[in-house]
Amino acid sequence: MDLLTRKLSLHGWQAEINLNKPVERFPNNPILSSHQVNRVWIDPKYQVKTVHNVGIAQYKDDVIMLFRSHLRNGISVVGVARSKDGMNDWRIDAKPALKPCNSDDCFGDGVDKKAVIENEAGGVEDPRISKIGETYFITYSAYHGTIKDRVRVSLATTSDFNSFTRHGPLMDVDMRNVVIFPEPFGDRYAALFRPNDHSIDHTGGVFKEIRIGYTTDLLSNEWDLVEEPLMNQAGGPSAFSDKIGPGAPPIKSKYGWLNIFHGVRGTMDGNPYTLGIALHDLDNPQKVKVSNIPILFPSAADCRTQATDYVHVPNVVFCCGALRREDGSVLVYYGGNDTVTNVGVTHEDILVALCERYPQNPLSGVPLYEL
Repeated sequence: MDLLTRKLSLHGWQAEINLNKPVERFPNNPILSSHQVNRVWIDPKYQVKTVHNVGIAQYKDDVIMLFRSHLRNGISVVGVARSKDGMNDWRIDAKPALKPCNSDDCFGDGVDKKAVIENEAGGVEDPRISKIGETYFITYSAYHGTIKDRVRVSLATTSDFNSFTRHGPLMDVDMRNVVIFPEPFGDRYAALFRPNDHSIDHTGGVFKEIRIGYTTDLLSNEWDLVEEPLMNQAGGPSAFSDKIGPGAPPIKSKYGWLNIFHGVRGTMDGNPYTLGIALHDLDNPQKVKVSNIPILFPSAADCRTQATDYVHVPNVVFCCGALRREDGSVLVYYGGNDTVTNVGVTHEDILVALCERYPQNPLSGVPLYEL
């Protein structure tokens, strides 16, 4: 049996991956935790309990991490950390980069400042970064200050990760987990969307679908969503049966666009999150193959904490960012238990082989291979 093994070397770390182990965890995980942040954010109002769900980008000689953290009052903010190799020696900026905004923040032309301020008062979280030209487009979830569970995925831009411009919600409806393809398709840009509603357990219904949308102007906040879901789950016995959503912005490879997504299957003891992989055609992102086999399941190794640390949500691996290296390897950055930040490594050959050899029907989740 061909397990398609790849041996990788990353800054002294020797990793071996194959179809049975698509992702190898960095042995020094977590790479960032609340303890490191709290040594920098010493102001009591900025002390945090978590560091997770990070957007990732290469900026000049640094790998930039936009990390989400829960303040002790329960509101989420986004900070910046920088590393030369993307794994070690993270340097944390002195204050949060994105927090519930006020009138002193920078806004794009024509943005309703009052509405954006109100919409972000409940916190900002889960940043994803797509570089298009010389601009970094950051999608993030913004929570309303007084309306429970009302979330609008919003857009910010930056060219230097020192200053950020708010452009408001992408759509005036509840939406989660929006990732933008970093290249246009003809004269249109594309993004993957996971709708949101106010159901109690946040599974089933619209939580089981990913839709694709297009715009001709990324700053217009006018997206046309294709009515039929691009990916959907019928609810059968799958690791993704009860909820799916896009994770990292799609990664361009020689095979197509790699889409690391998350999936949830309800159990008697909660809703464990796994990571899955899909492959979109380079020229037509609506042509997609989805692996029926996840690439990463949550484990005890994903949330190494001190005995007195707070742990937010058990049995979760959640990815908002990944980096492809020149050798085809991919660094996958993921939150463990919504508490700490980890990294693992995979390879595009492995990810594509899973989609090709062990696919599922994108619109039902039914396996398309024989057991």
